[in-house]
Amino acid sequence: MLCIPKKNSEDSCKAFTCKRNKLQTKKFAAVPFNKRVVFVPHCMRNIAVCTAVEKNSCYICVECGGCKISEISKLVKELNYQALYVVKGGRAIQHIIKEQATKAIVGIACFFEGAQAFKILEKENVVVQFVALTKDGCVATDTDLIETAKVLKYNTVESVQSAH
Repeated sequence: MLCIPKKNSEDSCKAFTCKRNKLQTKKFAAVPFNKRVVFVPHCMRNIAVCTAVEKNSCYICVECGGCKISEISKLVKELNYQALYVVKGGRAIQHIIKEQATKAIVGIACFFEGAQAFKILEKENVVVQFVALTKDGCVATDTDLIETAKVLKYNTVESVQSAH
């Protein structure tokens, strides 16, 4: 994951990702859960206690409870999502979505990475919903579990309208 170098860059990335989220929300909600994938950055892992298994360009969360990824993983399984990937870097995403025939993505990242993902994925015919990290910095990052759960649960136009 890349770090945001300047504050004005973060502001423009934030505006871009918020606009893209709004444009794609209804299309995203129309995609069944089992055709959606979640990407979480590896920097959210609590490396002091994490027992995730490293595999290629990802980690496989074993739901040890050491960080919020465990809670996100449990919800993803409960909703019957296609998969959750704890990615080491953004380049892995393109490979995974082609391999998995993914129709929709929930991506959790800093605003810079979110903006980059939207730009890359617009060529892939995949709808995206972005959830911002509440603490970034490329290590020991964090996200809002309530906001993440709200986005993960989008499944009808009505649920999306009531969320805004």
